[in-house]
Amino acid sequence: MLKSRQKLSLGWFLIGLTCLAGLAAGEPSPDARWPAEKADAWLAQEGWLVGCNFSPSSAINQLEMWQADTFDPSTIDRELGYAEALGFNTARVFLHNLLWTQDSAGFLDRMEQFLKLADKHHIKPIFVFFDSCWDPDPRLGKQHDPKPFVHNSGWVQSPGREYIEHPERLDQLKGYVAGVLARFRSDQRIAFWDLFNEPDNLNDSSYGKAEYRHKRRAALLLLEKVFAWAREARTSQPVSSGVWKGNWSSSSTLSDFEKIQLNQSDIITFHNYGKPDDVKQCIANLRRYHRPIICTEYMARPAGSTFDPILGIFKQENVGACNWGFVSGKTQTIFPWDSWTKHYTNEPPLWFHDILRKDGTPYKTEEVQYIRQLTLGPAAGKRP
Repeated sequence: MLKSRQKLSLGWFLIGLTCLAGLAAGEPSPDARWPAEKADAWLAQEGWLVGCNFSPSSAINQLEMWQADTFDPSTIDRELGYAEALGFNTARVFLHNLLWTQDSAGFLDRMEQFLKLADKHHIKPIFVFFDSCWDPDPRLGKQHDPKPFVHNSGWVQSPGREYIEHPERLDQLKGYVAGVLARFRSDQRIAFWDLFNEPDNLNDSSYGKAEYRHKRRAALLLLEKVFAWAREARTSQPVSSGVWKGNWSSSSTLSDFEKIQLNQSDIITFHNYGKPDDVKQCIANLRRYHRPIICTEYMARPAGSTFDPILGIFKQENVGACNWGFVSGKTQTIFPWDSWTKHYTNEPPLWFHDILRKDGTPYKTEEVQYIRQLTLGPAAGKRP
């Protein structure tokens, strides 16, 4: 056991030396990020970004959305049409490194198909490269059926434990990031790149016991690397990684993850599933970075995070906004996070996430009217 610990410690020490050597060799530094003036000019051009986290209702996770056998352009087209009708102009969409490993050319072609459909509906996607949430053991091929009444029962981490438990392999992921960016680095149909979703999330209420005990170290290392890889690509779109816990009131209390995310992102992104006063405080605290602000996750009705008034707050503050979920489907995010520990047998009395049913009808008509009023104007909000 002692030899095993010594070997692990030596491995992390060598990885640290490699990082230092990379910086000495001229890898992009935090200073390579956009000047604030350039970020402000981007915001002036894009305007108020408003949309949702998008996965077609026919997909349980990122793999099922993008793999050739289950890629579903007809559903994607229909549901992006629903988004356009709500006045949405962006959609946050998750990718996965295994898709690149499986069939890089086909994956890029399907991304192009998706971009054509999104552009048809006047929607600029936000693409997410990596994600630390939910199942740490992603597998290519046919995905399992949803577990009845369980929130995100099939969502998978990217990368999985095959990389996180072997951080010496993390550099192998560069080809995925570099390859996608090489294809789309200048594509004006893309709003921005979200490099790593909640990198330090340990999934305590779901897969916590299955997580690698040194996951935080590996995820921090990958966060540093993906920013460097994105800088090397010199994208025309901004890059970011969103902070997601706390209110970021003081630089002295930021975690190592938050320091990288807030100091290296071209634009500031964050998550908040809290009530209006909490949202307002987070926005005020993030203003000190003097950059455009986008909330890339919000809206959990039972927690008090509701479209009315929070989307209105975002618009008033000129803060972009993407709620979690859109059309109720195989991700089952109408059920709350506690469905992993609490037994549900039917549709919950109050949906947790999502806006529409599969046929496009709203879960709550008054919500849709409120959204349309903010995105399309008062007259649009009055229409059914």
